[in-house]
Amino acid sequence: MQMISAETMAAYLTDRSTRGIARDTAKLVRSGTLPVGARLPPLRELAFVMGVSPSTLSEAWKELRRLRVLTGRGRNGTFVSGSSLAPRPMRVGAQGHFSAGTRNFSLATPDLELLPQLDRALLHGAKAENLNSYERVRILPELEAVLRPKWPFKSSEMLATNGGYNAVYLALHALVPPGSVVAIETPASMRLLDILEDMGAIIVPVDSDEFGPDPAALKDIMSRNPSAFVFQPVISSVTGHYCSAARLQELGDVLADADTLIIEDDGLGDIAIAPSQSLGDRFPDQTIHIRSFSKSYGPDLRMAVLSASEDLVEQVQSYRAFSAGWTSRILQAAVAWLHCDAETQALVAKAGEIYQTRRNGLAAELRGRGIEVVDGGGLCLFMPVQSETFALITLAAHGISAVPGESFSPAASGHIRFGTGRLKADEAKMLADIACLAAAEPFNVSAEP
Repeated sequence: MQMISAETMAAYLTDRSTRGIARDTAKLVRSGTLPVGARLPPLRELAFVMGVSPSTLSEAWKELRRLRVLTGRGRNGTFVSGSSLAPRPMRVGAQGHFSAGTRNFSLATPDLELLPQLDRALLHGAKAENLNSYERVRILPELEAVLRPKWPFKSSEMLATNGGYNAVYLALHALVPPGSVVAIETPASMRLLDILEDMGAIIVPVDSDEFGPDPAALKDIMSRNPSAFVFQPVISSVTGHYCSAARLQELGDVLADADTLIIEDDGLGDIAIAPSQSLGDRFPDQTIHIRSFSKSYGPDLRMAVLSASEDLVEQVQSYRAFSAGWTSRILQAAVAWLHCDAETQALVAKAGEIYQTRRNGLAAELRGRGIEVVDGGGLCLFMPVQSETFALITLAAHGISAVPGESFSPAASGHIRFGTGRLKADEAKMLADIACLAAAEPFNVSAEP
């Protein structure tokens, strides 16, 4: 068994903050510098050599034990376990498995019956320009020509990516240094938080309301000089609340004197049934606008388009060259065809209206039971509760699954999220009855629905 001395370990760890120690230690394990099975120096000895308080080091070790990078504690010593050598998305991975009889409202996914058929689109895609060429084109000219007329960021260059989260991942890794302060609209997508946490980013939540991210909250955060601000410019994929044009203007006013990178994540696309909007033309040199097509046209298309200035797109593309250098021309041409097909466009528009009706039908039922939930759209509803744990247990006792609000924020939010995309017409009242029990104060429920 290899013993790591305090002096050796201290020399590796140049960032003395709790987050920096945890981040850098994990990197040492992943690189093999700290081998699996190695024993780390005693906590107090290492803290003394590093010139930090034992509590600072203890918090870092606690986080690494949570991630299973380290194991053991106290007199038994601390060892490198290395079970997280390949990092995994903790929030997404924490979602459980449910029995066949469970009504699963934990997924914010589209209704398969409301997705367009892809056979003709893929047949068209198989005839894409320069098919099977190794030339790394940013975006197929056919797809760019279709998207340009309705794109909200007119002065941008475009880059096709393998889905919306792939675009966000590329942008963050290419443009935001690890350990940077990143402001993010909350509640936020679990995947976005997973990406930021894996980067070692200092996540600073920007609370939102029914009109979008709170400008006052963002203004308070700007004193910390965030490297990036990530938000959803059309509709929140977690709450279903729309970002108003007036709110977008207010956010722009807060960002006017900063050089913060602005990442706009339009994850719902056409089924949001709201005009796309962007700060891009107001801040052309620091805005990245991302639009996904998975929820509207099909998850297996794995397609999104990122737009930004020439310089930003080139940096993202350069980083991307280490892996997949371009997105399938077949899929790009297929998406272009779907945008031009009148039958598909009518179906997508109808789907957006159906999703909105399903979500707002549940919202109306909840309001009728005294739970304040405003109307919106998309595939989700975010419901306030007295206790997230109590709410989930109550729902589970009635055969219903949902997701706790803490999955979408660095801390518990006092909410649970229902996926409403596949909610059936006869389920809204039943779900509202049980949700009303789940929202109540623990030990203060006197009747069953």
